[in-house]
Amino acid sequence: MMLNLKICYLSFFFLFFLSFFLFFFGLNLMMMEESIFIEWNMFSIQNLSVVMTLLFDWMSLIFLSCVLFISSMVVMYSEEYMSGDKNINRFILLVLMFVFSMGMLIVSPNLISILLGWDGLGLVSYCLVIYYQNTKSFNAGMLTALSNRVGDVAILISIAWMLNFGSWNYIFYMDYMNNYSDMWLISGLIVLAGMTKSAQIPFSAWLPAAMAAPTPVSSLVHSSTLVTAGVYLVIRFSPIVSGSIFWYFLFYISVLTMFMSGLGANYEFDLKKIIALSTLSQLGVMMSVLSLGYPLLSFFHLLTHAMFKALLFLCAGCIIHNIKDWQDIRYLGCVGLMLPLTSSCFNIANLALCGMPFLAGFYSKDLILEMLSMNFLNILIFILYFISTGLTVCYSFRLIFYSMMGDLNMSSFFFFNNNESKMNWPMIFLSFMAIMVGSILSWLIFSKVEMICLPFHLKLLTLFVCLIGAWMGLEINQLKISVMMSALEKKFIFSFMGSMWFMPFLSTQSLINIYLNLGSYYMKSMDHGWSEYIGSQGFNMSLMSLAKKVQEFQNNTIKIYFMTFFLWILMVFIVVLNM
Repeated sequence: MMLNLKICYLSFFFLFFLSFFLFFFGLNLMMMEESIFIEWNMFSIQNLSVVMTLLFDWMSLIFLSCVLFISSMVVMYSEEYMSGDKNINRFILLVLMFVFSMGMLIVSPNLISILLGWDGLGLVSYCLVIYYQNTKSFNAGMLTALSNRVGDVAILISIAWMLNFGSWNYIFYMDYMNNYSDMWLISGLIVLAGMTKSAQIPFSAWLPAAMAAPTPVSSLVHSSTLVTAGVYLVIRFSPIVSGSIFWYFLFYISVLTMFMSGLGANYEFDLKKIIALSTLSQLGVMMSVLSLGYPLLSFFHLLTHAMFKALLFLCAGCIIHNIKDWQDIRYLGCVGLMLPLTSSCFNIANLALCGMPFLAGFYSKDLILEMLSMNFLNILIFILYFISTGLTVCYSFRLIFYSMMGDLNMSSFFFFNNNESKMNWPMIFLSFMAIMVGSILSWLIFSKVEMICLPFHLKLLTLFVCLIGAWMGLEINQLKISVMMSALEKKFIFSFMGSMWFMPFLSTQSLINIYLNLGSYYMKSMDHGWSEYIGSQGFNMSLMSLAKKVQEFQNNTIKIYFMTFFLWILMVFIVVLNM
């Protein structure tokens, strides 16, 4: 036990102080407008050099400091949350491997080392999703791993195609690749990889399924590591992808992802899955504003979202921990009185997610919607974007009303305890960041003044949509849910909207019915069929038949030997006569 505590404390202090060091180091590079490029020649064989390259610029260092800060909070939180686990030492080491893989991806300008971090994220995330070792976790882990393998294959093909340049350091070839017509393939593959990792349609089913992991892991995954790796990769490759047909394709897909996840979250009753679907909605926001041509704005929303989403998951984990691992929000209620500190932090995170003025989410989301209003977009996309924003506020307020207000609906007595300081301090730190980080980063990242000129009604449209969404969340909460669901459960349209547009079924049933059945048929007809008959089994049967003939010849009666002897004498006599 002491060894486990020692590893927790060492990990926390190392990650915490390293995050602050990297943040101020990144600020220094931002002020100096410099980047540091490090090449380490690992070994050389004749004219072949294997070089490890690292890129330290303000973007990579600030994002890495954000990842390390959230990781330190998660490690400190996990010490209390996972205290009943006998293998907490292994859990902390898996989290550290996860953070190391993300760091490898962030600071790599080389597709090979990006693949190392990318595959490391996929492998360690599989180990963390199946951590509780039950059937649901195994299925969720397999769905997560197989969905992300599509992006891994896309990066592998990009590595092969980059051989046309003679180097995998893509950072040197940005301008050339943008003007080289044959390089459209790389931009398409990078967009595909980003879509799989960031769970855009049609790869969205694995994100809510990954909630089978422990809650501290969910906090880390959904804020700054696994799901944001795809957004960060596309931000890095944005000079190549911008202006291509894949850019417009990504924009429409991301807007549909926002709309789909916002609808699904309003039909969901699992506390962690509601927050997971809100992550999916915000990933759609990041991808859409990135494909509009604003990578810095997307990166800004990525950082602000990481802080309040990590806080949201930690507060949800504290609530789940107190109600003995129940996650259905219909059994909650009156949590605001039972857990005042947790509820305060939870409400701060929810309001930041909604874009409450002067919280972290406001500075990025309001700016995104205003930049969207200044662009030349068709009316359908414009309406879908603002409806998706209203749905975000709707499910956030629905969650607040279900959990914080009313009477406690648990079926038996539960003891609520808000005195675990090791779980409270991370929430307090992240609450401070969820309030302040938007204002701080807006001054740092957008140092140049840009004018946003909008008419009065468009300027107030964002606030109006948020208020309408909050009112709808209240009205949905006040309806008698059991009566409403029994009346609507037979309707196809409500089933369609509440199940992520049937994507979980398509991602699993189609996998079973098409690929696994096809593989079974191929195995029976080829591996156990013709290849066996023509190959090893056929050769074995021929040898066995020949061996049987020889055995019969050897085990037969003396008549065979006399007949053989006389035939031999006859052949010798014929040969002598011919001589």
